[in-house]
Amino acid sequence: MRSAGFLSERQRRFAWLGFLLAAFQAPLAAKLVDDASWFFAIVVSLVVATVIIADDAQRRRPTPADYPE
Repeated sequence: MRSAGFLSERQRRFAWLGFLLAAFQAPLAAKLVDDASWFFAIVVSLVVATVIIADDAQRRRPTPADYPE
């Protein structure tokens, strides 16, 4: 049995949605806006991706076995 991550399923879905929205908004904003404010969307998407990857790593970690001594 695998251990659960620190995100619930609902939070995980919202994290993926936020990642996809920020990742697709960045190139569009870079094309339409003259300043570098689009870079913030890249930073946000990288932070959200890091959270998703950390949750995946925790979910893949096996549960510790409780051996009687």
